[in-house]
Amino acid sequence: MRVGIAIEETWSFLHEIADELKAHHAVSLFERRPLALPVFNTRLNRMRFRRDMRHFMQANDVLFFEWASELLIEASHLPKACGIVTRLHRYEMYKWVDQVNWRAVDKIILVSQAKKREFGQRFPEYLDKVVVVTEAVDPQKFQPVEKPFGGNIGILCHLTPRKRVYELILAFSELVQQQPQLRLHIGGGEHPWHGDYYFALHDLVRQLKLEEQVLFYGKVTEPAKWYSNIDIFISNAYSEGLQVSPLEAMAAGCVCFSHQWAGADEMLPAEYLYFTDHQLQDLVLRYCDLTEPQRRQQRCDLRQRICQDFNVHQTKVQIRQIIESV
Repeated sequence: MRVGIAIEETWSFLHEIADELKAHHAVSLFERRPLALPVFNTRLNRMRFRRDMRHFMQANDVLFFEWASELLIEASHLPKACGIVTRLHRYEMYKWVDQVNWRAVDKIILVSQAKKREFGQRFPEYLDKVVVVTEAVDPQKFQPVEKPFGGNIGILCHLTPRKRVYELILAFSELVQQQPQLRLHIGGGEHPWHGDYYFALHDLVRQLKLEEQVLFYGKVTEPAKWYSNIDIFISNAYSEGLQVSPLEAMAAGCVCFSHQWAGADEMLPAEYLYFTDHQLQDLVLRYCDLTEPQRRQQRCDLRQRICQDFNVHQTKVQIRQIIESV
């Protein structure tokens, strides 16, 4: 079968899926070919983009759009010449979905039941096209490292207001007064649209005089190695699709606590979830008070959860089979 992949955003969640498709089918990748012309540049590039997408559709049996965004919008409004499958992660729900012609899309992969409910509230007539396949990671790439408990708390994410790192630092400033041995490790570089937020995080740490307890790492290029130094991983956002970094952290042997963003209860059991900063602090303090065998058991249980329910070697097959069904 001829499968076309259309993607212009990050490949972070696609590599294993693309390899799975290539192992079974003839796969090609859509490439936008802009013209550098001084006059009528926008109009001509738009025409060329539409023509290239139309030819790409005609050359393939099924197109897979990794993000339900601009490329999908264009394809969904062209004459239908092939099957169309898309995966909707999160941000597209608030930027692009109202512009998609969902009648032309054959299957819609959502990453959580929470996102399915949200999609159903907005487009109930297309719920029969929806399949939930959770985000997933490769447990083989993230192996636990046996080490003594060091009180190292970590968060790894884009440093944007949605991730609520500022609030986490404030909660940590109270927490460290009760457990002075704790350290907060923040992975993630400055976001191009949120330079003020990046500055505010560093300034907050300075004002709280926590420079020795709060450590910034910038962009983390080797996450498996980074997780090996973390004992407790925190997901503190107010909105996620199904966040990948907590899955990686659990696979790597970290315990994980998460704010109750919509869908977090699909990722973690209730005893690892919190709403308020005080609830988070209680979770951390209780974990610190456990014996080492008790902590080890919790870490093993969470890693087993990843291996069984969030394993990319299973989900990549599910997605391939959805594409083949179309």
